[in-house]
Amino acid sequence: MRTTVTLDSDVQALLKRAMREQDRSFKETLNDAVRAGLRQPAAAKTGRFVQRSFKMGRPLVELTHANALAGVLEDTELLERTQRRRHGGA
Repeated sequence: MRTTVTLDSDVQALLKRAMREQDRSFKETLNDAVRAGLRQPAAAKTGRFVQRSFKMGRPLVELTHANALAGVLEDTELLERTQRRRHGGA
């Protein structure tokens, strides 16, 4: 199949380097690269993703009331900002 493809400059440089190293034509090098790239995702799907987790100890605050805590922290920040403005701070 004959087609026109626009390559990014980094891809073009990689292809030219591979052509020199393998002493092969542009067509051969490009076809091999595309084949390898299209095969790779199938192999990658066989590996199962596992999310790593870590024990962080007991929480320092009661997490069942996290929204209330967030509200208190926000209120405290607003009060501190207001006081800084009244006393000439930024």
